[in-house]
Amino acid sequence: MMLSDKVDSNFVRGNSHSHVSLCPMPNLAKLLETAELADLGPGPRAGVLPEKQLEDSLREASEESQMSPTNRQLVRALVLLWHDHLDPAHTLAQSIENADGAYVHGIMHRREPDYGNAAYWFRRVGRHQAFPELARRTAELLAKIPNNSLRSRLLPKGDWDPFAFIDACEQAAGGAVPKADQNLLREIQRIEFEVLLAYLVGDDVRL
Repeated sequence: MMLSDKVDSNFVRGNSHSHVSLCPMPNLAKLLETAELADLGPGPRAGVLPEKQLEDSLREASEESQMSPTNRQLVRALVLLWHDHLDPAHTLAQSIENADGAYVHGIMHRREPDYGNAAYWFRRVGRHQAFPELARRTAELLAKIPNNSLRSRLLPKGDWDPFAFIDACEQAAGGAVPKADQNLLREIQRIEFEVLLAYLVGDDVRL
């Protein structure tokens, strides 16, 4: 089964910012529901949950899952990262030496921001299995925006380009990206978190 089929069949609706839902486990999905989208940079922003509260919620949700210990760690890292807890997310991600760990590690450095280090980790990711679904959902979002250049930049030949996204985030941080496009980049980052969370959970749950 293609990842896009698996993700679409497993999602449950939940995020007020999303046209789709988050992952096969509603309790985990709720942990990505925040009043504001995550910043492209490190934050912190208002409305995120404290680390201890997140850890307690993650522990309860994990008890209901069939996730491997490795994927549980990466889900923890991803949720902590969404709530601007970059240091503990970094500690977790760097302990997982596979493409999934490199992906979360790369996101952390992109938000830190350390763009060169982010690119290094995305080179270690390679062509991740989540990229086709991320590309599809990003294309769907950008198709609604007339005369927007982000689609050709982020999705050359229809494929997700993580390095172009890093460059766009760096330009946004430097004020070289219009506010409307900065907001779109944050929406795309949300899609990235949702798709990766669904991949990490669904990879083991296989509902």
